[in-house]
Amino acid sequence: MAYDEGVAQRLREYFNERPGVVEKKMFGGIAFMLSGNMCCGVVDDRLMARVGPEQYETALEKPHASEMNFTGRALKGFVYVDPEGFQSDQDLQDWLRPCEHFAESLPAK
Repeated sequence: MAYDEGVAQRLREYFNERPGVVEKKMFGGIAFMLSGNMCCGVVDDRLMARVGPEQYETALEKPHASEMNFTGRALKGFVYVDPEGFQSDQDLQDWLRPCEHFAESLPAK
């Protein structure tokens, strides 16, 4: 698996107090699942943020964000964030909160 362990550790620390968070290898990296639903993750050195379809366009307008594209087609509701976009803990939290909100809005698996 090719993912930045430092970024993964930051996500582990963020979710440390939260029950029910599970790590799972996914998309060539690692994903963090809430109630069985993918919330966010790390691929290479980028944050994989699942913001949901309603926040997708807004998320893409933010600096350092881009479409998550594996097969030549963008995955709506998912964006990549380059490391410059989440250097500070506050920047990381600003990305993770919408991911948590979306994952929590889905039925548990």
